[in-house]
Order: sequence, then structure tokens, then C-alpha cells
Amino acid sequence: MADLDDNRMECEKACRKIEVPTEEELKALNALRAIKTQVRDLKSRIYDLTEDHGHEKGQEIKTLENQLASLKEEWIAWEGKRKEAARIRMIMLGHEDPS
Repeated sequence: MADLDDNRMECEKACRKIEVPTEEELKALNALRAIKTQVRDLKSRIYDLTEDHGHEKGQEIKTLENQLASLKEEWIAWEGKRKEAARIRMIMLGHEDPS
């Protein structure tokens, strides 16, 4: 019984030292928020160009769509980093096996 109490005390001390979300998770989440803002702005601009100018601004629209594609790749990379940071946090908290 004493061992169980000792283990519980160790866990409580260790778990309190870990910030949730971790610094790495926050970094990824902030990057994802920034990307989302950029995507909204680009989509709004594409919509405005399509409505106002039609075919006249085709090259500019294509450039903006290329930027959207680039942001999508960046989003996927940051989402992977966020998931990995969350997995590491769960391992540190003892909720997941480090396999």
C-alpha cells in the first residue's frame, strides 16, 4: 500500500511540471492559426478578383492559387509537428507507451 501511495505522489509531482499544451504544441498551433488567416485572406482576394475582373486577372488568380497550394503543404507539415508534440506529451504524462 505504501508503494502505491509513493507512486501516486511521484506521478502528481511529475505531471505538474509538464505544461499543457507544451511549448512545441503552442508553436505548431500558432503557425497553424497564422496559415489559416493567410488562407482566408487569399481566398477572399481570389473571390474578389473573380467577381470584379473575371478573366482579366487570370494570372494573378493563378498566382494566388499557387500560394494556397503552398500553404496547404505548410499546413500538413505543421499538423504533423503538432501531432508529434502531442504524442510526446502523452508519453511524458504516462498515458501512452513510447513505442
